Amino acid sequence: MNGALANIRVIDLSRVLAGPYCTQLLADFGADVIKVEQPGAGDGTRSWGPPWVGDQSAYFLATNRNKRSLTLNLKSDDGRSILYKLITTADVLIENFKVGTTKKLDIDYDTLKQLNPRIIYCSISGYGQTGPARDLPGYDSIIQAQGGIMSITGPADGEPQKVGVAIVDITAGLFAANAILTALHAREKSGLGQYIDVALFDTQLAWLANVAHNYFATGNTPQRYGNAHANIVPYQTFATKDGFIAIGVGTDGQFKRLCMAGSRADLWQDGRFQTNKGRVTHREGLVQQLEEMFKEKETSVWLQICRENNIPAGPINDIPNALNDPQAQAREMVQTIEHPTAGTIELLGPVAKLSATPATIRSAPPLLGADTDAILTSELNLDTAELARLRKKGIL
Repeated sequence: MNGALANIRVIDLSRVLAGPYCTQLLADFGADVIKVEQPGAGDGTRSWGPPWVGDQSAYFLATNRNKRSLTLNLKSDDGRSILYKLITTADVLIENFKVGTTKKLDIDYDTLKQLNPRIIYCSISGYGQTGPARDLPGYDSIIQAQGGIMSITGPADGEPQKVGVAIVDITAGLFAANAILTALHAREKSGLGQYIDVALFDTQLAWLANVAHNYFATGNTPQRYGNAHANIVPYQTFATKDGFIAIGVGTDGQFKRLCMAGSRADLWQDGRFQTNKGRVTHREGLVQQLEEMFKEKETSVWLQICRENNIPAGPINDIPNALNDPQAQAREMVQTIEHPTAGTIELLGPVAKLSATPATIRSAPPLLGADTDAILTSELNLDTAELARLRKKGIL
């Protein structure tokens, strides 16, 4: 079965996380992604271990399945000449070099669109192609700090904290993939490609979402609430008799059922707590009483009570338990595939399930340069003598 993007070719010049995550999403839906890497070194994450799976870094394996690897020295005339020829066959190019680098290498959008006016060219950078910070390097943790998310993450009386995953990189990849698909749709009407500028900093600001709008509405600086919610109470974690539980009471009816199921009808009968507005206003007093209530029973008991009474709740799983959750298994969110050197490896499965053109894991993350000869012989008709010459010069 062909994927939805089976007729789309992507030239991937990106490295590390945001760009490779974006192109992996496209590859899962069938796009032919040619990952262009520096000869002898490749994507820096190839060496980001431990941990290793066989001889492969776990980090690299996370974002490079369903791709072909082509080694190419873009600092050389011969290397650029090969890229130029590939561009004429491509639909999308994605890069995350430091701002200005592609111009120096003569592989910027203005140059490449002369070769292929239909090319969709996506740049991912720390701060975007404009503005006073455009030349600064972009690192996820720095953007989390500067973009505000750390100021609202962590205990109310503790230090600001970053999210445990490089979430700015991941969401930048999501925004980039969305923009590329949008540009492909627009090209169906115009016949022309376009330039896409995605910044990690912009990404971080965008997903402040309701917290940013709380500030717009009030002018008050949003604060940290730990695992609690700024606008809904009770919507947080609670200690139980033997662990913890996450509770997400989003309606007054759910709160009433929680009180009744927890043998605390008095909390519901208290007029201060019968509306979310009142519960937010009187957060401290209510939460203190709920903390005492939850400590009376084990987590498993509370989970059963909540499910029987249609109250949103969940266990606080560690990573192994999350990945082995029956729901994760049923949704095929953990899949296996054979790797040429690492053997059978596990990968996270695709998220979106399309009925007619589903995303699939077809090939393992490639070894460095594994597809160089195949790509250059089949796409550019280079013979073995030319390949040998290019290798001797350090082009491949």
